[in-house]
Amino acid sequence: MMRFQWGLLVGLLFAIVIAVFAIVNVEAVKVNYLFGTAQIPLILVILIMALLGAAISGIVGMFRSVHMTRQINELKKEMTAKEIMIASQQNEIAALQHGEDFRARIRDNDE
Repeated sequence: MMRFQWGLLVGLLFAIVIAVFAIVNVEAVKVNYLFGTAQIPLILVILIMALLGAAISGIVGMFRSVHMTRQINELKKEMTAKEIMIASQQNEIAALQHGEDFRARIRDNDE
């Protein structure tokens, strides 16, 4: 919970810095695209690029989250399978120990 609050605070601070920077730079600039050029106010260029960066960051974070969720689910399945294997091996060990105890009692009775 604390980590989320710090992230929110840093994000808000970053947004304020970008907004102030954009407001200070309101003059029109020439932007060269692959297919042409245009005169656009610098404030729009800054805000559009900031939003594009946030969107790309969010998409990358979403893909990482999905990947980590899949990996966690695979590890949970693997852990369950290994727990089942351990339980069956412990049952085998108990059965073998019970069999040895039974054989020892028979030997003791024969003597």
